[in-house]
Amino acid sequence: TNPPMITSWKKTFLDGGAEALDRSKGRPPMSDEAKNRKNKHSAEKEMTYEQQLERENELLRLEVEYLKKLRAFQMNPDGYLEKHKQRYHSNSKKPSD
Repeated sequence: TNPPMITSWKKTFLDGGAEALDRSKGRPPMSDEAKNRKNKHSAEKEMTYEQQLERENELLRLEVEYLKKLRAFQMNPDGYLEKHKQRYHSNSKKPSD
């Protein structure tokens, strides 16, 4: 038994009657947005085997590209940043000599 819980039930009953005790319990139902997200994942499962392989291939290519850049940066951080500086500052003008 839990005396504080019984006390709160009694107060709820006295304030709102038996209907007040009939409140929903547990987790609220999923929102439409969450359901749409779930459906998106199920759509990925419906891809053909060839589409799944192409997707996996694309992800692996991206991973290899990332790892190459990471390795280059780890070997020579200053040189890597110098080499790729213009990419990050494409709107800046080069100083004139």
